[in-house]
Amino acid sequence: MVKAYELRGLPKEELLKTLAENRKTLADLHVAKVTGGAASKIAKIKQVRKSIARVLTVHNQQQKEGIRKAAAGSKFVSKDLRVKTTGAMRRALTKEQRAQKTLKQKKKDTHFPMRRYAVKA
Repeated sequence: MVKAYELRGLPKEELLKTLAENRKTLADLHVAKVTGGAASKIAKIKQVRKSIARVLTVHNQQQKEGIRKAAAGSKFVSKDLRVKTTGAMRRALTKEQRAQKTLKQKKKDTHFPMRRYAVKA
């Protein structure tokens, strides 16, 4: 079983080679399962599948990081690199937009300010 932190140091070619090896191992294990192989081989299928997932995860993270570096400083950010929020949150007004007042409300505020009362002690 390969740990993700060990995979992060490997170059792209090594990752792809590891991935190919794991996939071949998985295919062999599936054949062993069909032909009635040992229980230890059948139990190993889950470990190999998880290893493949780890390799793919690290590979995808490295690719995305490379794309981020290439796109750094550009005017637009591609959709897969943008911040993921809900559609409602993306469409919501910004703080500045929420704080804005209409012309009518501004006039009302200037002409009819909040009254100050002197409280008798």
